[in-house]
Formats: sequence, structure tokens, C-alpha cells
Amino acid sequence: MIKIKLSELLGKNKMTRKALAEMVDARPNTIGDLYHEKVKRVELDLLSRICEALDCEISDLLEYQPDEE
Repeated sequence: MIKIKLSELLGKNKMTRKALAEMVDARPNTIGDLYHEKVKRVELDLLSRICEALDCEISDLLEYQPDEE
């Protein structure tokens, strides 16, 4: 499973989802879905813009966690 750590990053940067959406030119609902980890796929371009806006690496935003069996 891939964990999206957008909520942690926004907290560290003291930024709202709306502000990030405006910075990366994305719909607020798209950022909200990422924030709540409700997405099945994400455009690489969007991930790149988020990393640039938050001055972070992709590994700060996404984390692989093995599925529990």
C-alpha cells in the first residue's frame, strides 16, 4: 500500500489544502482527495508540482507500506 503523507506536510508547512491547490493549479477536491488518501492514481506532473510547492522530495510525500497478510 502507498501512504500519502500530504496531511503531515501541510501541517509542517502550516498551509491549507486550498492554498496548496492554488499554488499547484489543481482543483481543491483533487488536493482534498490526496489529503484524505482517497485516490487510486495520481498524475506525476501533479506530484512534481506539489513537491516543488512544499520544497520536499517524493519520499516525503509518498511512503510504501507492505500489506499485512
